[in-house]
Amino acid sequence: MSLTREAATNIANVLSEALPYIQRFTGKTIVVKFGGNAMVDEKLKASFARDVVMMKLVGMNPVVVHGGGPQIGSLLSELNIESHFVDGMRVTDSKTMDVVEMVLGGAVNKEIVNLIHHAGGSAVGITGKDGQLIKAKKLQVTRHTPEMEAPEIIDIGHVGEVDSINTGVIDMLTDSHFIPVIAPIGVDNEGNSYNINADLVAGKIAEVLKAEKLMLLTNVAGLQDKNGEVLTGLTTQQVDDLIKDGTIHGGMLPKISCALNAVKGGTQSAHIIDGRVNHATLLEIFTDRGVGTLITNTTMSE
Repeated sequence: MSLTREAATNIANVLSEALPYIQRFTGKTIVVKFGGNAMVDEKLKASFARDVVMMKLVGMNPVVVHGGGPQIGSLLSELNIESHFVDGMRVTDSKTMDVVEMVLGGAVNKEIVNLIHHAGGSAVGITGKDGQLIKAKKLQVTRHTPEMEAPEIIDIGHVGEVDSINTGVIDMLTDSHFIPVIAPIGVDNEGNSYNINADLVAGKIAEVLKAEKLMLLTNVAGLQDKNGEVLTGLTTQQVDDLIKDGTIHGGMLPKISCALNAVKGGTQSAHIIDGRVNHATLLEIFTDRGVGTLITNTTMSE
């Protein structure tokens, strides 16, 4: 069926709008954290895979880091392993860590790789244990209330934070024209495995690679002000001010902190984007409008 003149013109306009962005970002590294609704909705999963393949085909170097909390919870439930949380973090004993590795390093990771292959790309799935990509250390969690003489240290098991990133593993894959798909599992010097928040891993990888962009997919429209309006074109100083005045709080605070640290550490820009929007990644990179919140070190427009 042939296109109408109006439909053909619309397609030409879209391609024309994308051209300067393609020229600007060719050869640049884009770190994308894949999570939320985009990971469980079949249509959104397929559109994400196509977006990543498109980025690679026009000369960018996408690096995918994924979560998998709901999938971990489902398997733990099936195995009758009870889940406990401290400050939103899953307490991870040895048995739970085995399940985390099965889900993140196995089922979820390989599904994303397969989706990218189905969309025409070439991907390699790894965990942070492969090539010692992610050196981890145990996350120290403390709780301090007014009645306590000293802070209480809470042991939440195999939950870690990033100690260092071996960029050579990622460089090897991107230089060989593969898309790295990374599960956020790290390992310490004794060989112990740790479950690490995927936002933290994505932010640290973007920082050490000096990536052009860090993109964090979420289940909201972006960072919102106290009136519910989406904020964008923010500097790191403005974000610091929004944290101080309480505008950024709750579950958005850790995600924003990851983005903020990445930009302060050398990433050119960070984007908090609405993963519920079809082709959200492409819309944020290739259009003038975008679908989320942009954070940079200097005032600029998307």
